[in-house]
Amino acid sequence: MKAKGKRQKVKVNSWASQQPGLECLHWRLLLRSAGCPLTFFFLLPFSFCLVSAQAQNARPPMLRDVGIEQRLNEQVPLHLTFRDENARVVRLSDYFETKPVILALVYYQCPMLCNELLNGLVSSLRVLPFDVGQQFDVVAVSFDPKEDPALARDAKTSYLKRYGHRGMPTGWHFLTGEPASIERLTQAVGFSYRYDTRTNQYAHASGIMVLTPQGKLSRYFYGIEFAPRDLRLALVEASANRIGSLTDQVLLFCYHYDPSQGKYGFIIMNVIRLCGLLFVLSVGTLIVWMWRRERWLRI
Repeated sequence: MKAKGKRQKVKVNSWASQQPGLECLHWRLLLRSAGCPLTFFFLLPFSFCLVSAQAQNARPPMLRDVGIEQRLNEQVPLHLTFRDENARVVRLSDYFETKPVILALVYYQCPMLCNELLNGLVSSLRVLPFDVGQQFDVVAVSFDPKEDPALARDAKTSYLKRYGHRGMPTGWHFLTGEPASIERLTQAVGFSYRYDTRTNQYAHASGIMVLTPQGKLSRYFYGIEFAPRDLRLALVEASANRIGSLTDQVLLFCYHYDPSQGKYGFIIMNVIRLCGLLFVLSVGTLIVWMWRRERWLRI
């Protein structure tokens, strides 16, 4: 599924929650309408809108502009420069050409969320049939401009050890950069974050992106744990089927990527079609076998 420029972030109009007395009046009307199905179902959609508006306003001001807005099929600016874990100046294009890339936006001194994200990613990668550095690369970029290559080097050492001896160390890249490059990259992938001066920490969302070898955003996954099946299918799709097996192609036929959920879902109709096709092939094979057997018996 390709949805060029499709953006999943939804802004909720909070007008209803700002009107004095409207909330109480609404719930009273909803309760009184319970005995009248027509009125009840008329007011029910408004109830969900009001609840959504209240949830939006309940978020702390620091978090209202924090999130991930999907930019599926959009191009990431590969000319941006960063520094790798060895303090060498590199371009993003250095990691894109023949293999898909898993991109993680983190900061290495994060007290909790970023570490959990990278731990969850490594745990999923360990059970994949693909190896980092061979079928795909992993690029982690710090969005804290104050962090230096020494922190990136320590992070790479730690996660390489956690990953084990599979794959190639050259497939892992931990980058730091200047504010301009960081801002361009985070904007391009739809990653919004804020710095809290009170706690000296960043408020940010948690997720990873899968990019094509050409640097286009193919898939987003949210949270700190990622289903190995979803990562596997995303890498196969991002590679334009250059990696993977016949089993992966069958799985892609049966599962469909849902951008709103950030994961693959089961497609029952495709499974029914596949079962129907297998049934027809089986019956056809049986008929041919019986026809040939009958001819052989006559001879």
